[in-house]
Amino acid sequence: MNHLRRRQLVALATGALLTAGITLAAPASAAVRPTPTPLVVNARWGGHCTYDRIVIDLRGYVPQATVTRVPRLVHDGSGAPVPLAGKYFLEIRLHPAAAHDRAGNSTYHGPKLVKIHLPQLKGLALTGDFEGYVTFGAAFGAKPSVSTFKLHAPERFVLDVAHRNVCG
Repeated sequence: MNHLRRRQLVALATGALLTAGITLAAPASAAVRPTPTPLVVNARWGGHCTYDRIVIDLRGYVPQATVTRVPRLVHDGSGAPVPLAGKYFLEIRLHPAAAHDRAGNSTYHGPKLVKIHLPQLKGLALTGDFEGYVTFGAAFGAKPSVSTFKLHAPERFVLDVAHRNVCG
């Protein structure tokens, strides 16, 4: 084998080994594709004998959710008041989440603002869809005692608000 040909083969082999070394040295997380942001598609509610329930339907997975008591409900960004009657209010914030697709089209097909006449739940509003956060506001007639959980297949975030037994 001539000298020039041998140098070319050594250069090729060195390049291949360097490429393999760089690939192997990359952290495992770099090889994992990021999970798409879950999309909020609906919100619904129902009354039961001892609790009222809010269900937020998602496409993807159920993200982290925080439920916070607030003195009043406002729209994210503008700070404009949300016109729901009630004595007590909760803010339900999902992150990461969106109620729109990458093209800006709404994926949320539920109510934007609705008055509800259940024993505890008096209203529900979509109050924000901004920078990876989707926020709902809920109004109640009395101080809410809540429990939350996630359900899967389909993906849902659930908030139950206890009240006295109305079924007898």
